Amino acid sequence: MKITWLGHAAFRIETAHAKILIDPMLTGNPAFAGHDVKAATEGLTHILLTHGHGDHVGDTIQIAQDTGATVFANYDLGMWLMKKGVAKVDVAGTGGTVALPGFTVTLTQAHHGSAQITDDGVSHSLGSANGLMLHFDDEPSVLHMGDTDIFGDMALINELHQPDIGLVPIGDRFTMGGAVAALACQRFFDFKHVIPCHYGGFPIVDQTPEKFVRGMEGSRTRVEIPPVGGGLNY
Repeated sequence: MKITWLGHAAFRIETAHAKILIDPMLTGNPAFAGHDVKAATEGLTHILLTHGHGDHVGDTIQIAQDTGATVFANYDLGMWLMKKGVAKVDVAGTGGTVALPGFTVTLTQAHHGSAQITDDGVSHSLGSANGLMLHFDDEPSVLHMGDTDIFGDMALINELHQPDIGLVPIGDRFTMGGAVAALACQRFFDFKHVIPCHYGGFPIVDQTPEKFVRGMEGSRTRVEIPPVGGGLNY
């Protein structure tokens, strides 16, 4: 498995059977500027979305149309994307699991919003905010927490799914900050590896992962800080 951070909350996950983008805001993502969209979307099979905010839906519609990838999202967001011209859409609700070629994905809880004000000036309610729990047959399991604050039922997510790798928002203001994210990882999860995200791209959020790294000191979990466009192999 190879996991590449594309800035903000966007990741590419490559396995033997799937090539996945999560929350693919590429254009309009200051951290991704100068990187290659074609490389990020090469061979794409799936796009997975945590929620409907524009900085997470990002380029989903264009990428799906260009690549033919299947988009997975909560029901309301998925139906909205179909109306926008996305041909292949799969949906679930919070707690639901769907089997896709090469992996399963479960929508877990997240404490956040999901409405979007679109170009027509209308606010669309696009369902729930979620995390994405990915299980693969012969590779590590991955939890993308989505945008969220800490909450006690993270312990149940860990008990049910035992994720090996955590993709964790740390930027503050719109998600939990670094110190609280570190508390969530240490108190509620048994991650082998964590990769922080949702920081550094926009000036309104924390610019470095220092608070998270400091909060994780002494943990058995390995904190990994790839550069934007940098891949990690597991």
